[in-house]
Amino acid sequence: MDNNKQKKHSTLSRRKWLTYSGLAGIAMATNTSLLHAEPTDQIKELEKFSTPPLHYAPADGIVRLSSNENRYAPSPAIRQAMIDVMDKTYLYSPSHYKGLVNKLAAKEGVPPDHILLVSGSNEGLRLTGLVYGRNGGEIVTGTPTYKALLSYAELFDGKITSVPLDKDLTYDLQALEEKITDKTSLVFFCNPNNPTGTIVNGEDALNFCRKASEKTLVFSDEAYSDYIEEANYPTMVPLIKEGRNVIVSHTFSKVYGMAGVRVGYLIARPDIINMLKPRVMGYVNMMGLAGAEAALDDSEFYKYSLQKNNEAKELIYRVAEELGMRYVPSHTNFVFIETGMDAAELVDKMLEHKVRVGRPFPPLTKWCRVSTGTEEDMNKWADAMRKVFG
Repeated sequence: MDNNKQKKHSTLSRRKWLTYSGLAGIAMATNTSLLHAEPTDQIKELEKFSTPPLHYAPADGIVRLSSNENRYAPSPAIRQAMIDVMDKTYLYSPSHYKGLVNKLAAKEGVPPDHILLVSGSNEGLRLTGLVYGRNGGEIVTGTPTYKALLSYAELFDGKITSVPLDKDLTYDLQALEEKITDKTSLVFFCNPNNPTGTIVNGEDALNFCRKASEKTLVFSDEAYSDYIEEANYPTMVPLIKEGRNVIVSHTFSKVYGMAGVRVGYLIARPDIINMLKPRVMGYVNMMGLAGAEAALDDSEFYKYSLQKNNEAKELIYRVAEELGMRYVPSHTNFVFIETGMDAAELVDKMLEHKVRVGRPFPPLTKWCRVSTGTEEDMNKWADAMRKVFG
């Protein structure tokens, strides 16, 4: 196939993919790079956040685009709040939870007794997996998806029943519903899904979780919900307000960039919270509490973080198209790309160029998850991709 035909074939294949996935309308234009567009006054103002963390470089010189971390964080306000609380770090933190719990309750529109602070949302996932998966508890979910809850359940003899994602790489709700039986102790629903970056259509997701919660507990992992721009995206918190059998998890690790201080929380009815609470194994420390409270007040950095994430995703889309690879327009801070190369092999090849990308996610072993980073990070990734696939 000559170059012109190959280019045309790649373009048609990409458009066909986006059309089939129902995402063509939100795929970003590829002829204009946001990274090099003239900055608006608002963005110029927000550039004040480009402080020392942007210039941090690991000692090994490897660009880390494998763990969905926010390289633009923490903001000056979050950093200062954590510094200011240093003289209180001799205190045990649980007696100081009230301020953050009250802020979170107000944010989510629920009473404070519906909030459980956890040491990163992973702890909430794992302790839920322990409680509902132990002694043969059955958990129904899609695959591939985020495994923290599932792997912990398996450690305590839980049974995982997985159904493949649909052709759009989203949860197949009908197939999930068919797997729910009287033996099912929990349905795990990750929306947006990790590693695909997809979301389930708004009303469909809400209706599925409402119906499933009549049969068993539903856990809605919403770690990436801050990145969603669609107006009809449904958090499952309204179902909790209805008194339904639902847990929602949120985190400060992503858009607020606090992965290193471990702050997350669960939202659920008080009876569910009270069952999980005695099994919490780690505290949110004093620095995490202070930083999280400051983060909730820092709307300026929140907007900036989202803007920089969109710019990085645009570059990833453009490079994927340049290389003739299909991708899923993402609702997260990473992009899932079908490279055609075994993911484990690609990880090794990219490391040769000092770039680390996401691990394999069976059964989609020819796909690669790439986290967003700074402009410098993304340019290094783009150069490495061109060398590996050039």
